[in-house]
Amino acid sequence: MAAFEEKKNELADLGVKVFAASVDSEEKTTEVMQSGISFPLAHGVTRKDANALGSWWDEKRSFIQPSEFVFRRNGQIIQSSYSSGPLARTLPEDVVALLGFLIARDKKKS
Repeated sequence: MAAFEEKKNELADLGVKVFAASVDSEEKTTEVMQSGISFPLAHGVTRKDANALGSWWDEKRSFIQPSEFVFRRNGQIIQSSYSSGPLARTLPEDVVALLGFLIARDKKKS
């Protein structure tokens, strides 16, 4: 989350809105928000939520593994990433590069 916070201005220039969710309690989520996260952060993600997203649920530790999505304004998913462990997370630089590519491609089509 901190990496996305660091890139928030660059992402905002591309029209990106960042949202996150965690299994953490409301109290822990508030702590995280107070550490400098400025985008919305939901709390209390459950196994049912993970199942609805098609995400990997870690049984031993009772939490959702990273499940990340980039949506168009119309709700269409244009990129998704599902992890079964701590590797292969979407980086904000990847989102910037993807959107830069799509914007340039769309301009060529116009």
